[in-house]
Amino acid sequence: MFSDRPQLAVEVLRDLLGVELPATPLVRVEKSTFNTRPSDDINSDLILVLGPPQTAAHAIILEVQQDKTKDPRQLARYAAALWLMLRCDVTVLLVCPDRGVADHYAQPIDSGLSGYRLQAQVLGPDDIPVITDPQEAVARPALAIMAVMAHGRDRKVVEAFAMALGELRDEHAAKYYEYAYSMSAPDVRRLLEEIIMTSTTWPVYSPFAREHYGRGQAEGEAKGKAEEAVRMLLLVLGARGFDIPDDMRTRISTCADLAQLESWATRAVTAQSVEDLFDETGGQHR
Repeated sequence: MFSDRPQLAVEVLRDLLGVELPATPLVRVEKSTFNTRPSDDINSDLILVLGPPQTAAHAIILEVQQDKTKDPRQLARYAAALWLMLRCDVTVLLVCPDRGVADHYAQPIDSGLSGYRLQAQVLGPDDIPVITDPQEAVARPALAIMAVMAHGRDRKVVEAFAMALGELRDEHAAKYYEYAYSMSAPDVRRLLEEIIMTSTTWPVYSPFAREHYGRGQAEGEAKGKAEEAVRMLLLVLGARGFDIPDDMRTRISTCADLAQLESWATRAVTAQSVEDLFDETGGQHR
């Protein structure tokens, strides 16, 4: 989500967390692997750089933290290494759906180097607005995604998000559901799945919905082919002048096995009677 729209990280820091950043319309995604000179390579989730390529004005290291497994000192190391590489100020922004995780990383980080303590900027549930108005979700889709992530146990939040997806027409709309689904807790995902499966106004994006939608689509296609095969078989029999008894017509009309119907159609071309279609000597079972 942030890599598709880098300006979003700037808006989060400025508008939601009150961080002062250089005023520039230039925001780009930087390569997320950078060398610590002379240590090993570091891999962060996302790096954004403000300003022109030749003269970086500010850098943002963005991490999405679902739990407390990352050593906070590693974040200080990220910031120091990127400062050495770009020679500009660096902000570390963490997006934490869980309040406890957000509080954990909001504490000043003692890097182990005298005089160097990092204060990461943390976007937690308390900083993300609860969006239950579909029109507000349409106007601020990125915040609506994060509202689902942080407050999705409130059904109205998920319903507003789902309704907004039906109205959105921008280039990122197809990805919004994927973002919300991937960042949400399992119970919120189940609610998203429940709501999306009852919607007919927008495409299906979640793994659950794709599976069931695809299965239903395939079953529908198979049924349509079988119905067409039944129609063609009855047309062939009628064209040959056969009088089809009701029980045989029912047997043909209720058959959903496309291979069986095709076999009967092949026989219908040369059969001397309708009974020959079901003759065991022709390889078919009565």
